[in-house]
Parts: sequence; C-alpha cells; structure tokens
Amino acid sequence: MSATNKPGQGSLLAQPPALPSLSRAAAHLGLFVLGAVVAAAGALVQSGWFPGGLVLALAGAAGLFLGGVRATGGRGGAVAPAAGWMIAVILLTASRPEGDFLFAAGAGSYLFLLGGMAVAVMCATLGAGRQPGGPAARLGK
Repeated sequence: MSATNKPGQGSLLAQPPALPSLSRAAAHLGLFVLGAVVAAAGALVQSGWFPGGLVLALAGAAGLFLGGVRATGGRGGAVAPAAGWMIAVILLTASRPEGDFLFAAGAGSYLFLLGGMAVAVMCATLGAGRQPGGPAARLGK
C-alpha cells in the first residue's frame, strides 16, 4: 500500500463497480432508443441521396454518439446509442417473407453499415474519459 492511499482504498480498477443511478439508467435507455431511431432514419436517407445522404446519415450517428458521451460524462453514453443503432441496423437488413428489404446490395449500404460501426467505435474510444480534477498542469509535479 502506498503512502497516498488510505486503508480500504485501492486503485480504481480494484474497487467494485458503482451501481448506476435511476436517472443515469434512464438516460442510457433513452440513448439506446435514439440510436435505433437514428439507424432507421439513416437507412432511409443514405440510399435516397447517395453521396450526401450517406454523409448525412453517418454524421447524424456520430453526433448522437458524441452527444451521448458529453451528456452522460462517460463512454457508456456512446455505447448505449451504438448498441441501439447496431440492433436496429441488423433487424433492418433482414428480408421479410414478402421479399421486401430496406438495404440494397450496393456500395452505399455497405459503407453505411461498416462506417456506422467504425464511427461508433471511434466515438466510444476517443470520447471524453475520466480526467483527473485540479488545475491544468502536468500530473507529475
């Protein structure tokens, strides 16, 4: 045990995870539903106006993922809408018994699927993580 840690306190990784509050859980559930809505809207827009619609759909997804990070203050704010986005896209790619489908086999659809997954990973990885409090100085001093 180091001199800076008090008895009973370990590193952040050694402590049990904190249970989320009700408002935090509701925010993540709302972001999950918003992710599904953005996926459905992006699926319709990306094929309608091919180059611009694809960029608009991916920008909307990126805005939701980054907005979730900023709103919740953690990476879970990007993971929740990304999970909703992913589940909605997977459900929308399945064809129906009538032969109807939403995604055609083309470059735009594949770019939307793969680009959306890449945007979700980038936003969850590069989103605002936990930063130490205090003045804006180097930590070693």
